[in-house]
Amino acid sequence: MFYLVAITVLWAFSFSLIGEYLAGEVDSYFSVLTRVSLASFVFLPFLKPRLLTTQQKLVLSALGAMQLGVMYIFFYHSFLYLTVPEVLLFTIFTPLYVAILNDALFKRFTPLHILCALIATAGAAIIRFQGVSENFWVGFFIVQGANLCFALGQVGYRKLASTFPPNLSYRHIFAWFYIGALSIALPAFFLLGNPQQLPQTNIQWGVLMWLGIVASGLGYYFWNLGALKVSAGTLAIMNNALIPAGLVVNLLLWQKDTHYGRLLLGGLVIGLALWISQRYSAKQVSSLN
Repeated sequence: MFYLVAITVLWAFSFSLIGEYLAGEVDSYFSVLTRVSLASFVFLPFLKPRLLTTQQKLVLSALGAMQLGVMYIFFYHSFLYLTVPEVLLFTIFTPLYVAILNDALFKRFTPLHILCALIATAGAAIIRFQGVSENFWVGFFIVQGANLCFALGQVGYRKLASTFPPNLSYRHIFAWFYIGALSIALPAFFLLGNPQQLPQTNIQWGVLMWLGIVASGLGYYFWNLGALKVSAGTLAIMNNALIPAGLVVNLLLWQKDTHYGRLLLGGLVIGLALWISQRYSAKQVSSLN
């Protein structure tokens, strides 16, 4: 639990750093490539290839490609359409996606999860009731792409870890996760990136260094390690804890021009959807005991 709390605090600053210093100024594909490359360099010296089977290496790399590579591409693009508080609020759907993906993994279907997603979408509309635009909804759905990738990575990593040898030291195998992410970020930059929009200031380079080495390198390692030490319900709750933490950082440090009434009301509606989902999940667990 300590790992999840610590990384939540760490990541709370990442949203604002991206929104304030990188979004719209530094090419998003270059930002993703830099973060993933730096994170890879952190763990490559510890890599021991013989600890995992070929299939485990491929699956772990695929999870990294999804949870970090594809997710980051969606995530960075969302800041071109949404404010930092909006990006934060719309990441609140991730626990629902975790539940839905778990259903798919165990071949179940829970209609209530779909209802909760629809209620939460209504909350998103409230936030921008007087300013809903095409760009807003584009940004909203881009964030959902990021949420799905992050949820799939968490669910998949928990499943994959159950096949690892006992007493495995995760730092000796986690480089495969970043290698997978690099397999997405590298070609994405060369095919879609803009070489004319590279960092221009020391602050931008410094932010990228921090995000790559600390937020991505250490952050994802300890988050996924923490995910193995808690229940699925606790993991879902900790996914939500990032939203208020990130909002507090953004609103206190940068004082963005935000309509707090709609933000609060829409956030409450989204929170209601998650509360309904959580109550249902708790009843399901109780009925099995």
